[in-house]
Amino acid sequence: MIDFTWKLFSQTGNIETYLLLKELEKNETVVQTEDHQKGQKTSLNTKS
Repeated sequence: MIDFTWKLFSQTGNIETYLLLKELEKNETVVQTEDHQKGQKTSLNTKS
């Protein structure tokens, strides 16, 4: 989705498309961080 949004922005120069791209990137980073944190908690719980 991010690649498509970037391609659309680069072809149109539409600022709203760019802002959507940045919002998608921000959300992707949050999800990756949450997944990483969940993985660490699971690893700690299974060692007990």
